[in-house]
Amino acid sequence: MRILITGAQGQLGHALQQALSGEDLILKDLPEFDLTQSHSESKIVAARPSVILHVGAYTNVDGAEREPDRALAVNVHGTTFVARAAATLNARLIYVSTDYVFDGTQTTPYCEEDVPHPLNMYGQSKRAGEIAALTGCPNTLVVRTAWLYGHAGNNFVKTIMRLAGEKPFLEVVGDQRGCPTNADDLALALKNLLVSDLRGICHVTNTGDCTWHEFAEAIVSLMELSTPVRPITTAQAGRLARRPAYSVLAQGRLGTMGPLLPDWKEALARFMKYAPHRASTLN
Repeated sequence: MRILITGAQGQLGHALQQALSGEDLILKDLPEFDLTQSHSESKIVAARPSVILHVGAYTNVDGAEREPDRALAVNVHGTTFVARAAATLNARLIYVSTDYVFDGTQTTPYCEEDVPHPLNMYGQSKRAGEIAALTGCPNTLVVRTAWLYGHAGNNFVKTIMRLAGEKPFLEVVGDQRGCPTNADDLALALKNLLVSDLRGICHVTNTGDCTWHEFAEAIVSLMELSTPVRPITTAQAGRLARRPAYSVLAQGRLGTMGPLLPDWKEALARFMKYAPHRASTLN
């Protein structure tokens, strides 16, 4: 199968390369491939893939507040180019989106049918990207995921691993709840979904949920360190972009396809077993 991956050098892109190693892969990323340029559409068409995994995105949540035009250019206009190319080729398009399309006012998991209402520019740009993908290509599946971490690039897990070995204590937000997701597990789920006939929207995360504080405590515990992890509020964290207090995703549609992904604690332990304790910076 000829599969094109945008954002191929990111943490999910790397995980997809491993999961799909037996396929004919076309890897696209900066600087050679810029989603904000209209010629990205013709480059995809020229590669003639039968499946496009569109995982390239502007993902800096606070950065999107500072440079909204850049976030929109990548996540909306770039997705429009990708979707048009997919439609031209009659290709299958899978677009990876985020739990941040929701505002967090619910106290029960968000279903695929729930109406999005993003709180920040990142969420707004990803929601607009969802619409661009779904309207631009008839054979599109939008996959929403959350709190992603992987072996490539920077992420929350690597940051906590570094800080736990450097700081006398950590302070981590304890009033936001979501679903940590291992990029390797998500990549395997996408491998199964790309050969399915599922269209529309599907939620895919590791099962279970926690706060960022509980997530950090689990990381420190798996490192066998005694570094205290203290909960703080979102207001105390002082981040630029607003974040949903509750963004747990229900996985009704994925459940009809077969087994759900493993529990987040099991997935984290598996990741930590092979993750080097090296420095990283927070996205």
